[in-house]
Amino acid sequence: MINHPTRIGLFGIGLDAYWPQFPGLKERLEGYLDEVGRRLERPGVELVNLGLIDTPPKALEAGHRFRQADVDLIFLHVTTYALSSTVLPVVRRAKVPVIILNLSPEAAIDYAAFNQWGDRTRMTGEWLAHCNACPVPEIANVFNRARIPFHQITGKLRDDPVVLAEMDAWIDAARVAGIMAHHRLGLMGHYYGGMLDIYSDLTQHSAVFGTHLEMLEVDELAALRREVTPLQIASRIAEFGQAFEVQNDCPADELERAARTSVALDRLVAEHDLGSMAYYYMGTGNADNEDAISSIILGNSMLTARGIPVAGEYEVKNVHAMKILDSFGVGGSFTEYYAMDWNQDVVLMGHDGPGHIAIAQGKTKVRPLHVYHGKVGRGLSVEMSVRQGPVTLLSVVQTAEGRLKLLVAEAESVPGPILEIGNTNSRYRFAIGARRFVNEWNAHGPAHHCAVGIGHVAHKIEKLGRLLEIETARVG
Repeated sequence: MINHPTRIGLFGIGLDAYWPQFPGLKERLEGYLDEVGRRLERPGVELVNLGLIDTPPKALEAGHRFRQADVDLIFLHVTTYALSSTVLPVVRRAKVPVIILNLSPEAAIDYAAFNQWGDRTRMTGEWLAHCNACPVPEIANVFNRARIPFHQITGKLRDDPVVLAEMDAWIDAARVAGIMAHHRLGLMGHYYGGMLDIYSDLTQHSAVFGTHLEMLEVDELAALRREVTPLQIASRIAEFGQAFEVQNDCPADELERAARTSVALDRLVAEHDLGSMAYYYMGTGNADNEDAISSIILGNSMLTARGIPVAGEYEVKNVHAMKILDSFGVGGSFTEYYAMDWNQDVVLMGHDGPGHIAIAQGKTKVRPLHVYHGKVGRGLSVEMSVRQGPVTLLSVVQTAEGRLKLLVAEAESVPGPILEIGNTNSRYRFAIGARRFVNEWNAHGPAHHCAVGIGHVAHKIEKLGRLLEIETARVG
């Protein structure tokens, strides 16, 4: 994948007519801007700080500089009243989302001390230093009329956890949008026949996320398997022992099959520079292809744990959901709900095939299956539950209009009995209850698959949707 750094633009605004009238005001406002800049700095993020823009010519030049710097997101710090003509040229040319920072330098003006000064020029200068909220309606009006999407963070410059959390979430969302736009999704095989809900417009996926779609042949994986050496197989089996809890009834020849495929998968991913993959293939009538596909689960689970999510059943929409969650650092395991526990008011969710073993509760078990239900072949599979605690569910939905949207919900992964059938299995409790969750989730018309990650990150996903300019719906 292309290693594209997240670049964040920052500029403040003011009015040049004020500086000779109120000595020290400009320097004070520049100090506020520097404070914002320090809060935005973090590892992996390049900050492009253009300072205080106070005239239309400077605004035009700033727009060129942001565009040349290829920024992903711009923070506009409103320090005092400023003309909207010093704002529009900046963001119009940069053509990236803009976050308006409406941050008061203090929790409140010291009214008593202020009114005792007597020097109304000095008082006006002090007032202007607190006048950050004044031009925001003007800026919003112009942005709306110019059809420029904007977002707001309103609060205090200092000691405001809400402001800090919002800044972090927007930067994280911009980082994930960049990952999605620069990663390569491998598509191997074909859709599972008859699952009409998972069929999707591939061009729309590239248009919305920017993702490159790489078409792969199962024959290539089968050919790579033939080149795997006995030493590589032995080494990968040892890795299986570290990554999984391999059950005693797993046949040695099945472990060897899975290891051979896992090594070949790693090479396939490396040669095509993949950041994710969706696959499905029957393989009937072709022994090499069937052998590859029926031994793929352990290798795909290890890839998923390494940040290269793999979705079965050629679920393109869901592998994007998995990649989004994983890019936010919360995992992203392939799942669906399959039963309800009305006694405990929980929804049982899981799936056959690969799982995100890095977010499992304990070590993931490897079990032999004599038949892959609904699929060709037999072999080894993984059994895991998602780590207990807060979780986020995400579905990428294709609407009747052909558009993509994000559907998100938050829940708790809770302890309790699971089905020991060699699949991923978890129990989820929703604040709105199982009945209402299922009804409301289904009402949005998602596919029957979704992705699950640990932690509550719905607020970040909502911001990602706004950056991508697609609808985001939240259940619960």
